[in-house]
Amino acid sequence: MPGDAVAGVLLAAGMSSRMGRNKLLLEWNGETMVRGCARRALAGGVSPLIVVLGPNAAAVRSALSDVPCHTVVNPEYESGMASSVRAGLAAVPEAAAAAVILLADMPHVTAEMVGQMIQRYHTTHAPLVISDYDGVSAPPILYARQLWAELAAANGEGRGRDIAARHRDESETMRWPASALADLDVPEDYARLTSDSLRPYEGL
Repeated sequence: MPGDAVAGVLLAAGMSSRMGRNKLLLEWNGETMVRGCARRALAGGVSPLIVVLGPNAAAVRSALSDVPCHTVVNPEYESGMASSVRAGLAAVPEAAAAAVILLADMPHVTAEMVGQMIQRYHTTHAPLVISDYDGVSAPPILYARQLWAELAAANGEGRGRDIAARHRDESETMRWPASALADLDVPEDYARLTSDSLRPYEGL
């Protein structure tokens, strides 16, 4: 039977086609993007952390060699994010009551943000805890186990938002600054991230 543990599912199986190289292996603040995101998720209290890999799995796994996480390879990564969500949830142990879905290219998601989401879940027992960035819903998102079958059945872009809309009345919303939403898609994003004009988001 599920306990009260909240697992983390870190999606790191993207193809980085617009970046031109694996963005998860880019360096920022002295570590790779994927290592930083995994480390902050763990510091926020997820247990265990499942990292879903796709292309360059061996290199990404090597970047995580000193991080206490479990990696799984999504052989269907080319079909999109939904397949990675399914692969990650399938690897979560039965003891977990909920899972936080995170993206490995969102370097401004902090341990404090993850920890506050988990605390809200434990306080309210809401089946869904959503992140809102000045009106934009995006990961991390916490799903209680009773929503996993619905989430795993979803396909295509925006299906997570559809689930959130269906369960809006029973969900909790965490509000974060829009600056924390920044992700990495193209080389210009990385240039902005590493410039002196863009400082790391340090939490609320």
